[in-house]
Amino acid sequence: MTNLSSFKCVACRGGEPTLTDAEIADLHPQVAEWQIKEVDGVKRIERVFKLKNFVEAIAFTNKIGVIAEEEDHHPLIITEWGRVTVQWWSHKIKGLHKNDFIMAAKTDEVFG
Repeated sequence: MTNLSSFKCVACRGGEPTLTDAEIADLHPQVAEWQIKEVDGVKRIERVFKLKNFVEAIAFTNKIGVIAEEEDHHPLIITEWGRVTVQWWSHKIKGLHKNDFIMAAKTDEVFG
């Protein structure tokens, strides 16, 4: 199985279908620490990262920002003392796309 983090995101256009439950079930084991959740009827993938302090949380948030810009795919990030919550979903299609799982894998990789 190829590591998802080795893939590049593809431009997501409105009108593309969201992932089916079967496709999500196929991809989810590759980012097993992430939770599938629904917010206002929109499926997202979320993980809470624990860090030692606020400085580390900010540094990690900035690393996520760099990969988000490189891939032109941007998450919701909540940065707190010792904790960063990240949610990925595809805004244009109001749900999950393979890009979201790719970015979750890339986020795991920068977390180390």
